[in-house]
Amino acid sequence: MKITVDKVNYIAKLAKLKFTKNEAENLAKEFETVLEHFATIDNFDLSDIESYDFSETNSEFRKDEVEVFENKEKLFKNTKKMNGTSIEIPKVIE
Repeated sequence: MKITVDKVNYIAKLAKLKFTKNEAENLAKEFETVLEHFATIDNFDLSDIESYDFSETNSEFRKDEVEVFENKEKLFKNTKKMNGTSIEIPKVIE
């Protein structure tokens, strides 16, 4: 799939990012490389692999444990705006 500088600029606009012309050209090349890699992966024959087989589990994962943070002030010190006990974020979809 051909990625043009215009597509990179369009994606950058949606993400509210700004790139120089040189950066956009480099990103277009990098995106193409990533998409070519995905195309290569799509060509693998995975018909003999069952996607729902979870017999092998990774024991390196940590256990999910609930932690109560008593110091709420320290927990939310890096937030820009709070609304009561909720973090307020800027609108991302226009």
